[in-house]
Amino acid sequence: MFSSNLIGFILAVVSSAFIGSSFIIKKKGLRKAGANGARAGSGGYGYLLEPLWWVGMFTMIVGEIANFVAYIYAPAVLVTPLGALSIIVSAVLAHFMLNEKLQKMGMLGCLLCVVGSTMIVLHAPLEESLNSVQEIWVLATQPAFLLYVGSVVAVALVLILYCAPRYGQTNILIYIGICSVIGSLTVMSVKAIGIAIKLTLEGLNQAKYIETWIFAMVALTCVITQLNYLNMALDTFNTAVVSPIYYAMFTSFTIFASAIMFKDYSGQSASSIASELCGFITVLSGTSVLHSTREPDTPLITVSWYIQGNGELWKKDEDGSHPNMITIRPDYFK
Repeated sequence: MFSSNLIGFILAVVSSAFIGSSFIIKKKGLRKAGANGARAGSGGYGYLLEPLWWVGMFTMIVGEIANFVAYIYAPAVLVTPLGALSIIVSAVLAHFMLNEKLQKMGMLGCLLCVVGSTMIVLHAPLEESLNSVQEIWVLATQPAFLLYVGSVVAVALVLILYCAPRYGQTNILIYIGICSVIGSLTVMSVKAIGIAIKLTLEGLNQAKYIETWIFAMVALTCVITQLNYLNMALDTFNTAVVSPIYYAMFTSFTIFASAIMFKDYSGQSASSIASELCGFITVLSGTSVLHSTREPDTPLITVSWYIQGNGELWKKDEDGSHPNMITIRPDYFK
């Protein structure tokens, strides 16, 4: 009989493989869509008509379903850090499919991710049994977690309404920051929904509680927000940069949120907590090494020219426009 943590571990590994692949497939879809219209990083939604992007989306959904089930059987402090494996998958596939070269130090970074993940698995706390969604609601409405939720909402609103329009195209932390802080609430809601479904299948109907539907609405809202800004980050910045930074920030906020809401570390020995933190730091180091050895994206430069009536070629002013304008974009030739 497999332990719940082992089942969660296996599902988390499967999830990472699918999610890591989805980054690459969606990136290729975004490139194809961007060659024929407005890029997602500039607010365009042409990628919704690109079949390849939908293939990547389907792959991500399969991975997220596996991740969803993993959260039912294992604590977030075990499942979430294993997302580092998706970075390895995306880095290797990007090397072959996107020509984003993986250097030898990048391979060392992958190895560090594996070692750190192993340490986390070996010292992860056991999942505590919850008997109803109402018990989870009590955990979600405790003052400490409500303070965290309020802080997340405030930070997200500042990033979305003020920072993103001004600095989103030049600062990678804006889009990824939105995904990460909102993502921590997604995980908490998804875990609650997963437990509710599991209890319902066991004969304890949880759909009759309004708390279940509140968790579902929160999860849906957070997932849509995450996907939107993750697409912007992927289309604007190099995949090899987005993946490790997103992992580091998302995992940190999720572990913090889970520690507050579910009190994951309660009852663990100091040595186990220290070992798990060392494992997480090792994984972060691996992602940093992997990121530092990858080539940055070619910056998006748009050069516009128009032809005067006398036949001379003139560069278009930044604020100007002309009906005979020719626009050349480097990414068109990728």
